[in-house]
Amino acid sequence: MIEVRNLSKYFRDKKRGEIRAADDISFRCLPGQIYGLLGANGAGKTTTLRMLATILEPTSGTAIVCGHDIVEHPEKVRACVGFLSTATALYPRLTARELVQYFGRLNGLGDDVLKTRVDKIFDRLDMNGFRDRRCDKLSTGMKQKTSIARTLVHDPAVMIFDEPTLGLDIMTARAITAFIRECRDLGKTVIFSTHIMSEVEKLCDVIGIIANGKLLAEGTLQQLREKYGEQDLEEIFVKVVAPHYVSSEDH
Repeated sequence: MIEVRNLSKYFRDKKRGEIRAADDISFRCLPGQIYGLLGANGAGKTTTLRMLATILEPTSGTAIVCGHDIVEHPEKVRACVGFLSTATALYPRLTARELVQYFGRLNGLGDDVLKTRVDKIFDRLDMNGFRDRRCDKLSTGMKQKTSIARTLVHDPAVMIFDEPTLGLDIMTARAITAFIRECRDLGKTVIFSTHIMSEVEKLCDVIGIIANGKLLAEGTLQQLREKYGEQDLEEIFVKVVAPHYVSSEDH
């Protein structure tokens, strides 16, 4: 389970002063559930997820992930989390198989377990056609599948996906969303951030709408429809965000 408690991250900028990338955010995500963090670019989604994955340290607040505090025990949190971001690079000289094996060993997997895991993941993600191809020779979709494989190799209880379909063709994007749904069906706790409304409608059990670092609304799609009197998620999003909207020109 993930329990986020008043999580905040502030940055200092010479021109803009204090930037509140995440501002007093609280929510819960349960096993077997996909929590969708919906927001425009720059809303604070990635900052929030990076704190949960212990890549960034909070300015204040904390979160409990699989029973471990992200501030007090970040190493224990990392052991049970898989974090996928489009900003995560691959080692270009390694093959897809070598890269996934490398991350499996980093997570303490023995050779026998690692081979079984790698074979199973490569079969599931249809990666055997390029398993021995170097990462710098892979297409965008192949690279994203390789990133997912390395994220999943240690079988984490928590999966964090930060805009995982960004820049992918429709068939690869469909394969990725089907995989995310499988993670939920396997009982994993899943957080999924995106700005694509259709993905949220198809995947998410609970939706959190974020803007300017603040979590402004939360609920199931049906709860949000009833609360805001709109059936279309885009219309709900605009109703929630518009009063708080700050354009990029104002930053």
